[in-house]
Order: sequence, then structure tokens, then C-alpha cells
Amino acid sequence: MSTLSFESLCLKEDDCPSPTQPQDMEDEFDTDLDSDEKEESDEETSVIEVYLQACKLVGVVPVSYFIRNYESTTMALSHHGLGPLGCKALAIALVSDMHINTLELADNHIQAEGAEYLMEMLRANFTTQHLDLSNNYLQSAGAEHVTKVLLDNISLKSIKLSGNGFTDDDAKYFVDALLTNSRLKELDLSHNEFCGKGGEQLGQLLANNEGLEVLDLSWNHLRMKGAVALCAGLKVNMMLTHLDLSWNGFGNEGALAMGEALKFNNTLVHLNLDNNRITNEGVGMLCRGLEFNDTLRVLLLAYNSLTVEGALALVNVVKNTPRTALEEINICNVLVNETFVHLLEVTCQEHPGLDVQFGGVGGFIAKKLPTRVDPMKVIQDYLDQRKLRLWDFFRNIDKDGTMRVPVADFRKAVQQSSIPLDLYQIEELIHRLDRDRTGKVDYRGLADTRKQMMRDHRRQLRKVESRQKKEKQKSDRILKTFQSAVEAVTPPSSIVISPGGAREDSSGRQRFSATPLSSWHHIVMSNSSRYSVTNLSNEHVHLPMLGGTTPYRPTSSPAMRSYSQPNLLDDSARSSPGKSISAQGIRSEPAMGYSKLSPTAYPLTRSRPALDAKQPAVKAKSKKVKKKKTIKRKN
Repeated sequence: MSTLSFESLCLKEDDCPSPTQPQDMEDEFDTDLDSDEKEESDEETSVIEVYLQACKLVGVVPVSYFIRNYESTTMALSHHGLGPLGCKALAIALVSDMHINTLELADNHIQAEGAEYLMEMLRANFTTQHLDLSNNYLQSAGAEHVTKVLLDNISLKSIKLSGNGFTDDDAKYFVDALLTNSRLKELDLSHNEFCGKGGEQLGQLLANNEGLEVLDLSWNHLRMKGAVALCAGLKVNMMLTHLDLSWNGFGNEGALAMGEALKFNNTLVHLNLDNNRITNEGVGMLCRGLEFNDTLRVLLLAYNSLTVEGALALVNVVKNTPRTALEEINICNVLVNETFVHLLEVTCQEHPGLDVQFGGVGGFIAKKLPTRVDPMKVIQDYLDQRKLRLWDFFRNIDKDGTMRVPVADFRKAVQQSSIPLDLYQIEELIHRLDRDRTGKVDYRGLADTRKQMMRDHRRQLRKVESRQKKEKQKSDRILKTFQSAVEAVTPPSSIVISPGGAREDSSGRQRFSATPLSSWHHIVMSNSSRYSVTNLSNEHVHLPMLGGTTPYRPTSSPAMRSYSQPNLLDDSARSSPGKSISAQGIRSEPAMGYSKLSPTAYPLTRSRPALDAKQPAVKAKSKKVKKKKTIKRKN
């Protein structure tokens, strides 16, 4: 055993808690621990002996399971109550270990101090590949210790940090650590306290990391704001295959952002959205992204507020999307009906590998009761179709011309007419017209009822329009926030190309394809050959400069460069009056030939014609005529 482990972990004599221990025994331990340096013998102290000596020095009881199962490659020490000092003794023993690749230390209350000892051990140990530190109360200090090791560790492939009380402020540590670490493949940050700001940081992590394949963020508090930022990072991520976002309260807003991300992500295989307050409306938004996705295989949506409508929407997406890769859909809490079962059978014939887990047959589609139409509205529509007035309708009933008719005559006249009113509607109308039970219906009450009906109808229309406007504004605000988050995680060095354009040889000229703006995407190529996709339907599209004295030539640099839009102010100031400028600020010259435009060649770039040269001559002629008239008058 070399002295590297003790020096790196800073073992001191004051770590021994038993003051009654003989001095010679302490010296004996020191002599045994330093025997390699003093005697320079070829024999090395075994790991078990080092562990027992470290336990004596630190003052903790050795874990018998570690001693019995040391030869195993997986060391499961969860729930053993190690504490910080027990973790220190274990770290001393594992410094020179060469065959334990999985270390499970969950629920040992090692705290930040124990995490620091373990991280010091990992600086010298390159055998441990899988580490479980869940439920150890690490908090912010522990997060800082763990991420410092992740900056330069080359052996760890997976680490579990569930239930350690990490907050939004701790997310930046993981972003900084995993920005350069591409060897870590699995990260578990579930059961922590990441909220909206933490979601923004984790979105940066997804956008910039190039190695992470499995990420577990379940049981956090991301909510809508964190969900939108996280989905923005997922949109440009090119490595992640498994993502667990269950129990985060995404809501329909988060489902909308996830649908936008799935339109462009082509690596995600497993997505868990269990218990995220997603309704049928949110599932519809999610299905819009599934229509364009051809890699997702497993979609978990259990314990959301779904009904038969949402289940039908999911199966219809699979049925109507030939390229879909969905093999498993979990909606185990949803009761379906016979229509769903029949649709699923038809879909499984086209997609034999599809497995949909539902709660059973017995559900139903909740039919909303038809709203009872105001009988006065029915009468008014009847009169409008025949271009009649309300007075004409009442005058046919009022034979005496007293402006009042008995209730029985009014009921009989309405029933005999072709007005589509049933018995209940007629009685409701009579009750409103004769509130005092006088047995008479007068014209003034009928006109007042019509006015009240029109006011209620306009108020109801305003409510519906206001609700639709608010929903649209909310969706637009979420999409705008999502787009801003995508821009935030996208590196500035970029190039705009058409996704449907033909690919050419990299050594040849890159042709410019004028596809519609709504179909353009932002493909980011960083120095590490990472591609990021951004929807540019709401952004300015970078165009190559067409004006100038020399034809456009691509740069000779092998790296992809960005072509920015020309400065409109500078071009307008330098442009000559003989050349017209289009609405995009580009000099309109046909076929790159730089010849002068004719007035009828391109109607889209036609500028306002100048005044005809004959007009000043006409004005001069008129002046001469005026002079002649004044001379005649003088004569």
C-alpha cells in the first residue's frame, strides 16, 4: 500500500477518537501504514488489512459485508450507516483497488464531508465506473465536491445523486462539469429540488453535453418554466436516448414545448412523462411533435388527466404516421371504450410491434349536454330569415290591437307557426314574458326580452373570444419563450441551410436554396462537429450578399461560415440612384450579371418611376401662354 491514499485523504493522528488507546499501538499503526516507504519491501498490504487499520485509526466499526464480498466486482453497501468517517475509512482502502467497478453507497448519510473523501479517492482510482450516492444529504457543498471530480475523471460512466437536496443554485456546477466531460453516460438527479431556474441550467446541460445518454430528472419541481427551457436544450441535443421527466408538473404548456422539441430531436428513444398534469389538450400538442419524430420508441404517460379522447389521439398518431417508431405507450390509468379497442386492433395490423397499456374497457367519451338555446333567440333567427319585424310577428297574434294578448292565444300561435320551439322552450318563454302571472303577454315585455337576449348573446360571444384570445396568447408566449431558450443554448457560430436542399460535395460550391422561411432550420456546427437544430420560422434568415462588384464566391476556409444579411442603411447610403433596391435590402440585378434592370423585367423589384421629362416642357409652355395673354390685355 503506497502512502498516496493517506496523504491525499489527509489522515491525521487526531482522527482517532479513543484517547485511552496506548501510544505504542498508535505508533504500531503508523509503522504498519508507512512500512512500504520505510522498508521498501516488495510485499503490499492487502486492501482488507488497510481497511481494518483505517477503521481503527478513524474510530469506526468495520463493515463485515465489505470484508466478506471484497472479491466481487459490485460492492453494495447501501443502508449501512457509514457516515462521513466510515466513508473515509472505505475511501482509504479503495485508493489502490483494481477490480471493484460498481460502488453502491446509497442511504449512508455521508454528507458533504464523506463525498469529499470519496472524490479524493476517485482522483487516484481509475477502476470505479458506476457510483451510487443517492440519499446521502450531500446538499450544495457535496454537489461542488462531486462536480469538481467530474471535470477531469476518466473512469466514471454513471453516477446516481438522487435525493440529495440539490437546489437551483447547484445546477450550474453540473453544467460546468459536464461541459467538458463526455465520458459520463448516465446521470440521476431525481428527487431533488430543481425548479424553473434549475431547469434553465439543465437545458444548457442538454444543449452542450456530448456524452450523456441517460438522464433522470423525475420528482423535481421544474413546472412550466423549467420544462420549456429543458425542452429547448433537448431540441438541439444529439446524444440523449433515455429521459425521465415524471412527476414534474409540466402541464399542457410543458407538453407543447416537448412536442416542439420532438419535431427536431432524432436520438431520444425512451421518454417518461408520467404524472405531469397533462390533459387531452396537452396530448394533442404532444402528438403534433410525434408526427415528425421517427426515433422515439417508448412513451410513458401514466397517471395524467387523460380520457378516451387522449388515448384515441395517441393511437391515431401511430396509425397515421408510417415512419413512427413507437412500440410502447403506457396509459395504464385510462379506461377506454370499444371504439379505442377496435382502432388499436386496426393499428396493430399495420404496426405489429405496438404495445399500448391501458386501464381496461369501460370508459366512455364524456358528451357535453347541448346548451339550451334561448327561445327568444330562436324567434329572432326565424324572423331574420324571413326578413320580418318583431312587431309584424306580434301583430298577427294581437287581433284586437291592444298590444296585449292572452297567454293561451300566444302559446297557440307559436305552436301553430313553423318556429322550431319545443314545449319546454315555449313554457320558458311564457314564464319570462308573464312574470307577474297576469295571464297576459304584452309587446313591451316581448321587446325587452329580445333586448336582454341580444345583450346576453353579445356578452357570451365576448367571453368566448376572450378565452380563445388568452389561450392563443399563452401558446404564443410559450413558443416565444421556447424559441428564446433555443437561441440561448445555440452557439453563435452557425450557418443557415435548407433541410430539403440537395447535398453537394464539401469541396464544391454550396448552392443557395430559396425555400420558404417556415421550412428553414438553424443547423449549428461547432468546432466539435456537433449539430444543433433550431426552428427559424420566427427569426431573420441569413442570406448571402448578392450585391457588389464581384460575383459571390464561398470562403476558402474549410469551416462553415455564417452569411449575414447586408446592412440596409449602408447599402442605401452607398447605392447609386440608377439601381433599385428590393424590400430585402438587396440590389436587384438579374442572373448575377450586374446589368441594369429594365422597368418591366422584375415587377417585384420595380421602383417608383421617375417623372416624365415632357412634364416640365408642358409647364414652360403654359407660362408662355400666360405671358401672351397678359401682353394682349396691356395692348
